[in-house]
Amino acid sequence: MLKKSSLLIQVLIAIALALLIGGLSRPDSELFGIPYIKFFGFLGQLFLNALTLLVVPLVGSSIVSGISQMGKDKSFGRLGAKTFFFYILTTFLAVITGLLFVNLIKPGSFMAGATETLAAPALAVTPPTHMEAIGQVVMKLIPVNIFEAASQGNMLGIIFFAILFGFALAKIESTASDTVMNMVKGIFHTLMKMTHFLMRIMPFGVFFLVAKAISIRGLESLGGLGYFLLTVLLGLATFMFVILPLLMFFMGLNPLRHIRAMAPALVTAFSTSSSAATLPITMDCVEKRAGVSNRICSFVVPLGTSVNLAGSALYECVAVLFIAQIIGFEMTIIHQAIVVILSLLTSMGVAAIPSASLVAILIILNAMGFPAEGLALILPVDRILDMCRTTTNVFSDATCAVLVAHTEGEKVLETRN
Repeated sequence: MLKKSSLLIQVLIAIALALLIGGLSRPDSELFGIPYIKFFGFLGQLFLNALTLLVVPLVGSSIVSGISQMGKDKSFGRLGAKTFFFYILTTFLAVITGLLFVNLIKPGSFMAGATETLAAPALAVTPPTHMEAIGQVVMKLIPVNIFEAASQGNMLGIIFFAILFGFALAKIESTASDTVMNMVKGIFHTLMKMTHFLMRIMPFGVFFLVAKAISIRGLESLGGLGYFLLTVLLGLATFMFVILPLLMFFMGLNPLRHIRAMAPALVTAFSTSSSAATLPITMDCVEKRAGVSNRICSFVVPLGTSVNLAGSALYECVAVLFIAQIIGFEMTIIHQAIVVILSLLTSMGVAAIPSASLVAILIILNAMGFPAEGLALILPVDRILDMCRTTTNVFSDATCAVLVAHTEGEKVLETRN
């Protein structure tokens, strides 16, 4: 098997080559009569499909395995409470960070006249109100059919079912429960081995995905959105490389070791723009490289993929306030507080797939009474920022897992080690 450091170097080389080739090619460039974009997109999608293929069974088996073990030692309630505490804490810190930068830089003030050139609504979707959005998130928790939920990628429903199944499994007669638990563990470890196989071809998948994104957008697509791009990037970078490391440091953990441990998952998240597709590699990094036990990792990380999207929450907050600044709406403290709350809530229901935050932004725009057409203003740079916020989402999930493990007495990334 490839050494982790060797794999990381190969992925970084793949990204560098993708930036070069994608930047030199044009959307209409062809290779043997086949457009570059279709060629890159086809091969990149194959890699993305291979990763996504493992998500549903991996999430289900890992949570059932983790919950059933926790149910036996009566630690489920305590661990669940700690997990959600760190989810809410990190997401709140992310949104506040975004709020700070968007008020300091005021990127919308550099887009004067943009409202006169708004195109038709970018997404032909009628967004629900914020109360309806909350109701939809709750409804997803209890699907009518678990197999339908699996086929549709309803991760909240799958996670809820897996938690109930694992908890009930821990309470039944030991002979029967041991048989089922051994089968589930076998499925989980088999899927992790499949993940290791996919990691061998990860540099190729990364190359095609990044090359396609750069070939389509290019640097010239930024234009007047440079300040918005800068605001989001500064917010994400501050949260990821300052706020979270400080939180870890104050709790006696080594943030630099954590960043190095999560490097393969971070570059995968950056290239795929999907925390769900990155999940197998994230779990491998959290367990094998950060040293978190399977008991905690199998619960905290998969759950975080659906309900702890800190980077997406930050992006939603900045995007809505950016659009408000463009249309000249004066955002009071109350208005901004509402945006913060809505960003927290809608980020928990955002699917862990590329560009899913656009729907959440539409929900917030509708709730605030802002024109949905404003979404068209951020679309040119959304794909680039999607890669960055997904990376932040994955890092935040992993950080929560490490923090929970530390509070449970596990020896992970301690500063004295």
